[in-house]
Amino acid sequence: MNELNTAIKEATPGTEIVLSNGIWKDAEIKFYGKGTEENPITLRAENDGKVFIEGQSYLHLGGNNLVVSGLHFRNGYSPTSGIIRYKIGNDTIANHTKVLDCVVEDFNLPNRWQNDRWIEFYGKHNTLEHCYIAGKANDGETIRVFFTGNENINNHHQIVNNYFGPRPRKGGPRAETIRVGDSKTRFTPGYVNVSNNYFDACNGEVEIISDKTNFNSFTNNIFDKCEGSLVLRHSNYATVDSNIFIGGDDSDFYGGIRIVNSGHLITNNYFYKIRGEEFRSPLAIMNGIPMTPLNRYLQVADIVVAYNTWIDCKSPWQIGVGQNIASADVLPKSEIRSAPPIRSIVANNLIYNTKTDKTPFINHDDMSGILFKNNTIDNNGITYSEFNILNNEAIKMIQINDWLFAPDESQNTSLDNTFNGYEFNKIKQDLFKSSRSKTNRIGAINNLATAKKFKINKKNYGPKWYKIEKPELESNILQVSSKEGELSKSIINAKSGDIIVLTDKIYTISKTLKIDKKITIRSKKDSKAQLTFTGRENTSVFEMNPKGHLKLENISIKGQNNQNTFAPLKENMSSAYNLEITNCIIDGFNYVLKASKGSFADRINFTNTSINNCENGFVLAADEKGDYNAEMISFNKCEFNKIQQNVIHFYRGGYDESTIGGNLTLSNNTFTACGKKEKSSILIKTPGIINVNILGNTFKNNPVKLVALLWGEKNNHHSNNTVINSGEIKVEQQQKLEILY
Repeated sequence: MNELNTAIKEATPGTEIVLSNGIWKDAEIKFYGKGTEENPITLRAENDGKVFIEGQSYLHLGGNNLVVSGLHFRNGYSPTSGIIRYKIGNDTIANHTKVLDCVVEDFNLPNRWQNDRWIEFYGKHNTLEHCYIAGKANDGETIRVFFTGNENINNHHQIVNNYFGPRPRKGGPRAETIRVGDSKTRFTPGYVNVSNNYFDACNGEVEIISDKTNFNSFTNNIFDKCEGSLVLRHSNYATVDSNIFIGGDDSDFYGGIRIVNSGHLITNNYFYKIRGEEFRSPLAIMNGIPMTPLNRYLQVADIVVAYNTWIDCKSPWQIGVGQNIASADVLPKSEIRSAPPIRSIVANNLIYNTKTDKTPFINHDDMSGILFKNNTIDNNGITYSEFNILNNEAIKMIQINDWLFAPDESQNTSLDNTFNGYEFNKIKQDLFKSSRSKTNRIGAINNLATAKKFKINKKNYGPKWYKIEKPELESNILQVSSKEGELSKSIINAKSGDIIVLTDKIYTISKTLKIDKKITIRSKKDSKAQLTFTGRENTSVFEMNPKGHLKLENISIKGQNNQNTFAPLKENMSSAYNLEITNCIIDGFNYVLKASKGSFADRINFTNTSINNCENGFVLAADEKGDYNAEMISFNKCEFNKIQQNVIHFYRGGYDESTIGGNLTLSNNTFTACGKKEKSSILIKTPGIINVNILGNTFKNNPVKLVALLWGEKNNHHSNNTVINSGEIKVEQQQKLEILY
C-alpha cells in the first residue's frame, strides 16, 4: 500500500497506475489527483478481473478527471461509508471521474442491520459504467446520489451500461438499488442519467429506483423479474422512456412504474406480466397528501403517460393508489392521501391480454383530473366498458420471443388513430428507436421489423471480462452412516447443492450442525431416520448461517425439551437463510425456530410435517423499524400438537410501505391442543404482517380466545377453516401502528 500511496501522490495528468494481479487485502485506497479531460489519471488492474480487493477495503476518489477500471471487490466489506465513493473525507469531492469495468459482489457488512451504501456519488459529471453490482443484503441503498451543497447539484452523473445483479429481499425498508437524493432534495435539480442498465431480480424492497430530485432520466433499462418498481418518489420532470419490464407468473410482486409529483414524461415503455398490486402496479399513479410534509406524497400533476404497452399484466392501470381516507381514525392527518391526480394526460397506450382481466383499470379515488385519449385494449376479445376510457379493438399480435409481442402492422389500422397532445411531436421514436415522424401508432412499438431484430444480450451490460451466468454444478449424493461425527463432517466437506442420504435408523447428535451452504438431508428410500439431539440447553440442532439453505426430507428429529431445532446466528447474519422441511417429525424442543433480531429468512416452507410437544413454535423477532425476519413463510398439510405458546409469532414492528411486508400462508393444517401457556390468548400472531392467508385449516381444542387477529385493511384473509373449541378468527379492518417517518 505504501508504494500505491506514493504513486497516487506523485501522479500527474496522463499517469497510469497499475495494480498488480492478486489479492489486495484491507486496502483503503484514497485516489486523489488532478488529471485533465485529454490526459486523465488512471488506476487500473494489471489484467481486468485479476485484481481482487478483499477484507476491510474501499476506494474513495477525489479531484478531477480520474479513471478506475478492472477491479473486483469480494470477500469483505467497507469499514467506512461507501465501497466506491466519489469523495474523500468530508470535503474532497471528485468531478469528471469514471469507474469502469469493475465488480462489487457480496461485499456486505457482517450484520445485516448495519447501514451503508456500496457506491456513493458526489461532485459533478461522474460516471459508473459497465460494472457488475450484486448481492447487497444489508441495510442501505446499493447506490446513492448525494446532493449536499451546490458542488453536488446539477451534477449530470452517468449510471450507464451496468448489470445490477440480484439484490435479495431485505425484509424492511432502505433497500433500493439506486436512490437519487432524499426528501430534502425534492426541489433540487439533478440531471442524473440512468440508462442502458440491466436490473436482474433487484428485490430489496418496493422501490428498485427511488428518484428524489428533478430533471433526471431513466431510459433504455431492462428490469427482469424485479419485485419492485421504478418510483418517481420526490422528483419532478423525470423522463422515463423505452424501458422494458419483464415479469412472469411466479411472483405477485413484480412491479412497474409508480408516479408521484409533477411534470413527468412516461413514454415508450413495455410491460410483460407485471402482477404487482397498488404500490407495485404496472402503472401506479398515486394520490397525494394536501399540504404534504417534505417526506410524504405530493399530489400528481402535469404528467404525460403516452405510447406505452402492457401485455398480460394484472390490472395494469391503477389511479389514486394509496388513497387511505378510510384510515383517518388510525393515522395522523399528515398521512391521509386524499389529493387525486390533476392536469394530466394518458394517451395512445395499448393493453393486450391473452387471458381476460376483469379489472384492467382500477380507480381508487377521483380520476377527473386525467384526460384519457385514444387508449386501446384487447381484453382477450371481451369488451371492457367500465369508466369509458379504453377503446376495445381486436388486435393481431406477433409473438417474437417469450416475452415480446408486437402488433401486426397490416392487421391493426385502428392503432394508427393517435392523439396529438401538447409537445407530443417531441416523442420522435418508439421503444426500439424507430421513427414516429412518418408513421405513428398507439403503443410502445411502432415498427414490427425493428422489434423482430431486438434481442437482449447480457454481455452488453457490465464488464466484458466477468461471467454473469454461473454454470450449475451437479449435486453429489453422499451416503452417511450413524457413526459418531460422520454427519457433521459430511456437512462440512460437502459443496453447496449436495445431497446427504442417511443410511441408518438412529443418529445421536451431540453438537450443533452448522449450515452455511445449500444442503439436502434425507432418509434412504422407504425409511425415516431419527436424529436425537443431546446438545446443551438452548443450543440448536441446526445453526443457520448466512446463505445457509437447508432441505430436510423424511426425517424425525427428537429433542430433550430444552433445546431448539433451528436457529440462525445471533450476530453476523450478513445474508438470508432458507428452510424447506418436508415429511418430517419434530418433537420435544423448547423452540422449533428461534430467530434473532438481526437474522432474515427468505423462505421458510414446511410441508406434511408433524410438530409435537414443544414449548414454543416459530418465533420471528424484529426491530421497531419496519423490519421483519422472514419474507415468505408457508405451512401446508402440517400437524401442530401441544405447542404451549408462540405457535407462530411472525412480527413486524412499525408501519412502512417500502416492502412486501411479510407473507404467511397456512393451508390445510391441523392445530390441536396448542396455546395452553399463550399469554396473549392468540394462537397465530401476525402483528404488522401485510400478507396473511389462513385457509382450509382445522383448529381443535386450542385453549385460546382467538385463532388469529387479522388486519382487514391489508392483505389478510381467511376462508374454509374449521374452528372447534378454539375461540374465533377475528378481523380488525383498521389497526393503529407506529409511523416510522
